[in-house]
Amino acid sequence: MPTPRKVGGARPPAAVSAFGLRKSYGDKTVLDGIDLRIPAGTVFALLGPNGAGKTTTVQILSTLVAADGGQAQVAGHDIATAPDGVRAAIGVTGQFAALDDLLTAEENLLLMADLLRLDRREGRSRTRELLERFGIADVARKRAATFSGGMRRRLDLAMTLVGDPQVIFLDEPTTGLDPRSRRTMWDMVRELVAGGTTVFLTTQYLEEADQLADRIAVLDDGRIVAEGTADELKARIPGSHVRLRFTDSAEYERAASVFPGAARDDDELALRVAGDGGLDALRSLLDRLDAAGVRAAGFSVHTPDLDDVFLALTGQGTAGSGAPLHLEENR
Repeated sequence: MPTPRKVGGARPPAAVSAFGLRKSYGDKTVLDGIDLRIPAGTVFALLGPNGAGKTTTVQILSTLVAADGGQAQVAGHDIATAPDGVRAAIGVTGQFAALDDLLTAEENLLLMADLLRLDRREGRSRTRELLERFGIADVARKRAATFSGGMRRRLDLAMTLVGDPQVIFLDEPTTGLDPRSRRTMWDMVRELVAGGTTVFLTTQYLEEADQLADRIAVLDDGRIVAEGTADELKARIPGSHVRLRFTDSAEYERAASVFPGAARDDDELALRVAGDGGLDALRSLLDRLDAAGVRAAGFSVHTPDLDDVFLALTGQGTAGSGAPLHLEENR
């Protein structure tokens, strides 16, 4: 995902900004003063366990519910003092497709055009364009009730785009979709951002955030506990290491003397050498083996993934060693 270019050293304009947003329901604090800044033309992902406040954040920023405190602007409009401006500039796709099952795909889109007060010609033109763009033109006259989960999600997103919004809120948009439909949705999100749209994404699929987001924030118990790029968040979690594998016990012992701090696995003839998982560290490790004349049968690089980040930062479990990138090498 390309990062927005800076002009003259200035930061790109914010499509969404918030300071100190708070929301409670009775004695339950859902949001406890969160701050956000999302540059225009990027994908921002908000991660968190169930009940962390993700949907409430979307509801506040899209003016569906009022915040108890704090300030926020969306597309240059204050959510409290100019809610109509916010609504005119955004599209929202919730966790469940907001379709009328009694209507056809075409009729659902035309209904949305009428609700947005587009004139008849513009509404029909926009409907035809979106039916083609989302690959549902061939089923335009079929009722939405007959659509698969993936087709319903595509139609739902198409309806969100009838008004050509500057900012789109996608609240867990791929929940329940099969892997193929999920990847199709990812491609659509990428196309939107390439055209300048800003996407605010909430998801529990960590691979989704890793694939799409320019920046990620982790929300837990109503507070943002970490924010950064996927790589920045992964770098915060310890556990990167290189696993060296040997088939000869003598080579294994010689390698152990080269890396005296490595964790040993005598049964597997393997060493676990801690490192940051970067290319420079890997090159240094291999150079040390070369200098000592030690030959490894193979190695694998293990780095923390977003699963580890999520578990470590939200207290949902114990972080593991992450997904391995296997690099077998005969040396």
